[in-house]
Amino acid sequence: MPTKMVRYTLETLPELTAEDIASLEALAARPDSEIDLCDIPETTEEQWKTAVRGSFYRPVKRQITARVDADVLAWLKSQGRGYQSRINAILRREMLMAMRAAAK
Repeated sequence: MPTKMVRYTLETLPELTAEDIASLEALAARPDSEIDLCDIPETTEEQWKTAVRGSFYRPVKRQITARVDADVLAWLKSQGRGYQSRINAILRREMLMAMRAAAK
């Protein structure tokens, strides 16, 4: 029997009940010393040296229509499959560089 997958967005999340809110507040009030970590393996300094931040982050994609010069599009497509992903990567790189420059 196939299972039904339910997906929520921020706009469609169900309202929290008073009981839900009370439960969350009680959980937040508990001291860290009361949290049972016995089923979570400890990490070592060596593991953190090779850790990569944000490797599971997947930003929300939006479909758009954009006009690009024909030679630019031809060059992107000549690189092989995934030209749209390359466009996104180029734009992201430029965005991050601009954000870094603005933060200085």
